[in-house]
Amino acid sequence: MTRELVEECIELALQAPTGSNSQGWHWVVVEDPATKAELARMYAEHFDPYIAMGEGLQLYPDDDTRTERSSAVSSSAKYLRDHFAEVPVLVVPCLQGRLPETTDTFTQASFWGSILPAVWSFMLALRSRGLGSAWTTLHLPSEREAAELLGIPFDQVTQAGLFPVAHTIGTDFKPAPRLPLSDVVHWDRW
Repeated sequence: MTRELVEECIELALQAPTGSNSQGWHWVVVEDPATKAELARMYAEHFDPYIAMGEGLQLYPDDDTRTERSSAVSSSAKYLRDHFAEVPVLVVPCLQGRLPETTDTFTQASFWGSILPAVWSFMLALRSRGLGSAWTTLHLPSEREAAELLGIPFDQVTQAGLFPVAHTIGTDFKPAPRLPLSDVVHWDRW
Protein backbone atom coordinates (compact mmCIF):
# COMPACT_ATOMS: atom_id res chain seq x y z
CA MET A 1 0.00 0.00 0.00
CA THR A 2 1.44 3.34 -1.01
CA ARG A 3 1.09 6.73 0.63
CA GLU A 4 -0.38 7.98 -2.64
CA LEU A 5 -3.17 5.41 -2.47
CA VAL A 6 -4.08 6.36 1.11
CA GLU A 7 -3.93 10.07 0.21
CA GLU A 8 -6.15 9.44 -2.83
CA CYS A 9 -8.78 7.93 -0.51
CA ILE A 10 -8.50 10.86 1.90
CA GLU A 11 -8.74 13.29 -1.03
CA LEU A 12 -12.05 11.67 -1.99
CA ALA A 13 -13.20 11.82 1.63
CA LEU A 14 -12.63 15.58 1.64
CA GLN A 15 -15.51 15.92 -0.80
CA ALA A 16 -17.94 15.04 2.00
CA PRO A 17 -20.21 17.74 3.38
CA THR A 18 -19.42 19.44 6.68
CA GLY A 19 -21.50 21.68 8.91
CA SER A 20 -21.31 25.28 7.67
CA ASN A 21 -18.65 24.06 5.20
CA SER A 22 -16.17 24.23 8.09
CA GLN A 23 -13.91 21.44 6.78
CA GLY A 24 -12.33 21.13 10.23
CA TRP A 25 -11.05 17.63 9.64
CA HIS A 26 -7.49 16.39 10.00
CA TRP A 27 -6.10 12.92 9.27
CA VAL A 28 -3.14 11.38 11.08
CA VAL A 29 -1.77 8.44 9.08
CA VAL A 30 0.56 6.22 11.10
CA GLU A 31 3.14 3.97 9.42
CA ASP A 32 5.82 3.90 12.13
CA PRO A 33 5.92 0.40 13.70
CA ALA A 34 6.64 1.64 17.24
CA THR A 35 3.79 4.15 17.11
CA LYS A 36 1.41 1.53 15.72
CA ALA A 37 2.45 -0.84 18.51
CA GLU A 38 1.69 1.78 21.16
CA LEU A 39 -1.74 2.55 19.65
CA ALA A 40 -2.40 -1.20 19.48
CA ARG A 41 -1.51 -1.45 23.17
CA MET A 42 -4.05 1.27 24.04
CA TYR A 43 -6.67 -0.46 21.92
CA ALA A 44 -6.04 -3.86 23.56
CA GLU A 45 -6.05 -2.34 27.05
CA HIS A 46 -9.67 -1.28 26.58
CA PHE A 47 -10.68 -4.18 24.33
CA ASP A 48 -10.44 -6.95 26.89
CA PRO A 49 -12.77 -5.37 29.51
CA TYR A 50 -15.17 -4.33 26.75
CA ILE A 51 -15.42 -7.79 25.18
CA ALA A 52 -15.71 -9.42 28.61
CA MET A 53 -18.86 -7.40 29.32
CA GLY A 54 -20.69 -9.19 26.52
CA GLU A 55 -19.36 -12.72 26.97
CA GLY A 56 -22.09 -15.16 27.92
CA LEU A 57 -24.86 -12.67 27.19
CA GLN A 58 -27.40 -13.21 24.46
CA LEU A 59 -28.90 -9.85 23.62
CA TYR A 60 -31.17 -10.94 20.78
CA PRO A 61 -33.53 -13.86 20.01
CA ASP A 62 -32.07 -17.13 18.65
CA ASP A 63 -33.34 -16.51 15.11
CA ASP A 64 -31.95 -12.93 14.97
CA THR A 65 -29.10 -12.45 12.46
CA ARG A 66 -27.11 -10.63 15.16
CA THR A 67 -27.20 -13.74 17.37
CA GLU A 68 -26.32 -16.00 14.45
CA ARG A 69 -23.26 -13.86 13.59
CA SER A 70 -22.11 -13.05 17.13
CA SER A 71 -19.39 -15.71 17.40
CA ALA A 72 -17.94 -14.71 14.01
CA VAL A 73 -17.99 -11.04 14.97
CA SER A 74 -16.34 -11.78 18.32
CA SER A 75 -13.68 -13.98 16.68
CA SER A 76 -12.95 -11.28 14.10
CA ALA A 77 -12.68 -8.60 16.79
CA LYS A 78 -10.25 -10.72 18.83
CA TYR A 79 -8.15 -11.36 15.73
CA LEU A 80 -7.97 -7.61 15.09
CA ARG A 81 -6.91 -6.99 18.70
CA ASP A 82 -4.12 -9.55 18.36
CA HIS A 83 -2.87 -8.19 15.01
CA PHE A 84 -3.68 -4.48 15.29
CA ALA A 85 -0.06 -3.32 15.12
CA GLU A 86 0.63 -5.42 12.01
CA VAL A 87 -1.62 -3.54 9.60
CA PRO A 88 0.17 -1.37 7.03
CA VAL A 89 -1.26 1.91 8.31
CA LEU A 90 -3.49 3.22 11.06
CA VAL A 91 -5.57 6.30 10.31
CA VAL A 92 -6.89 8.65 12.99
CA PRO A 93 -9.50 11.06 11.60
CA CYS A 94 -9.83 14.13 13.76
CA LEU A 95 -12.09 17.15 13.96
CA GLN A 96 -11.14 20.63 15.06
CA GLY A 97 -12.75 21.45 18.41
CA ARG A 98 -13.79 19.67 21.58
CA LEU A 99 -17.24 19.20 23.07
CA PRO A 100 -17.91 19.70 26.77
CA GLU A 101 -19.28 16.58 28.46
CA THR A 102 -22.61 18.32 29.03
CA THR A 103 -23.13 19.12 25.34
CA ASP A 104 -26.74 18.84 24.13
CA THR A 105 -27.79 16.40 21.41
CA PHE A 106 -28.14 19.07 18.70
CA THR A 107 -24.58 20.29 19.20
CA GLN A 108 -23.22 16.74 19.38
CA ALA A 109 -25.01 15.75 16.17
CA SER A 110 -23.77 18.88 14.41
CA PHE A 111 -20.20 18.28 15.57
CA TRP A 112 -20.03 14.59 14.62
CA GLY A 113 -21.95 15.29 11.42
CA SER A 114 -18.92 17.24 10.23
CA ILE A 115 -16.59 14.21 10.33
CA LEU A 116 -18.82 11.14 9.92
CA PRO A 117 -19.60 11.66 6.20
CA ALA A 118 -15.89 12.15 5.44
CA VAL A 119 -14.86 9.02 7.32
CA TRP A 120 -17.54 6.93 5.64
CA SER A 121 -16.45 8.31 2.26
CA PHE A 122 -12.87 7.35 3.17
CA MET A 123 -13.97 3.81 3.96
CA LEU A 124 -15.88 3.52 0.68
CA ALA A 125 -12.89 4.87 -1.25
CA LEU A 126 -10.72 2.24 0.44
CA ARG A 127 -13.15 -0.53 -0.47
CA SER A 128 -13.25 0.49 -4.13
CA ARG A 129 -9.46 0.14 -4.24
CA GLY A 130 -9.21 -3.31 -2.67
CA LEU A 131 -8.50 -1.97 0.80
CA GLY A 132 -10.55 -2.35 3.93
CA SER A 133 -10.88 -0.86 7.36
CA ALA A 134 -12.94 -0.99 10.52
CA TRP A 135 -14.20 1.91 12.58
CA THR A 136 -12.72 1.32 16.01
CA THR A 137 -13.06 3.54 19.06
CA LEU A 138 -11.56 1.48 21.88
CA HIS A 139 -8.44 3.63 22.07
CA LEU A 140 -10.55 6.68 22.92
CA PRO A 141 -10.59 6.10 26.69
CA SER A 142 -6.86 6.84 26.24
CA GLU A 143 -7.47 9.70 23.80
CA ARG A 144 -5.25 12.16 25.67
CA GLU A 145 -2.39 9.63 25.72
CA ALA A 146 -2.89 8.92 22.00
CA ALA A 147 -2.92 12.66 21.30
CA GLU A 148 0.42 13.03 23.08
CA LEU A 149 1.86 10.11 21.14
CA LEU A 150 0.69 11.53 17.80
CA GLY A 151 1.30 15.23 18.51
CA ILE A 152 -2.42 16.04 18.28
CA PRO A 153 -3.33 19.20 20.26
CA PHE A 154 -5.77 17.49 22.64
CA ASP A 155 -7.45 20.68 23.91
CA GLN A 156 -8.24 21.78 20.35
CA VAL A 157 -8.83 18.58 18.34
CA THR A 158 -11.06 15.50 18.86
CA GLN A 159 -10.18 12.05 17.55
CA ALA A 160 -13.12 10.30 15.82
CA GLY A 161 -11.67 6.79 15.81
CA LEU A 162 -8.74 4.59 14.93
CA PHE A 163 -8.87 2.86 11.54
CA PRO A 164 -6.62 -0.06 10.68
CA VAL A 165 -6.17 -0.07 6.90
CA ALA A 166 -5.02 -3.10 4.92
CA HIS A 167 -5.61 -4.92 1.66
CA THR A 168 -8.68 -7.13 1.78
CA ILE A 169 -8.51 -10.87 1.19
CA GLY A 170 -10.31 -11.10 -2.13
CA THR A 171 -12.83 -8.75 -3.65
CA ASP A 172 -15.90 -10.97 -3.62
CA PHE A 173 -17.98 -8.70 -1.42
CA LYS A 174 -21.63 -9.39 -0.76
CA PRO A 175 -24.28 -7.80 1.45
CA ALA A 176 -23.87 -8.58 5.14
CA PRO A 177 -26.77 -10.20 7.00
CA ARG A 178 -28.88 -7.41 8.46
CA LEU A 179 -32.25 -6.99 10.10
CA PRO A 180 -35.17 -6.83 7.64
CA LEU A 181 -35.95 -3.38 6.30
CA SER A 182 -39.45 -3.67 7.73
CA ASP A 183 -37.94 -3.83 11.25
CA VAL A 184 -35.98 -0.60 10.94
CA VAL A 185 -37.90 1.76 8.62
CA HIS A 186 -40.79 3.80 9.99
CA TRP A 187 -42.93 5.91 7.66
CA ASP A 188 -44.52 9.07 9.09
CA ARG A 189 -44.45 7.72 12.67
CA TRP A 190 -42.47 5.20 14.72
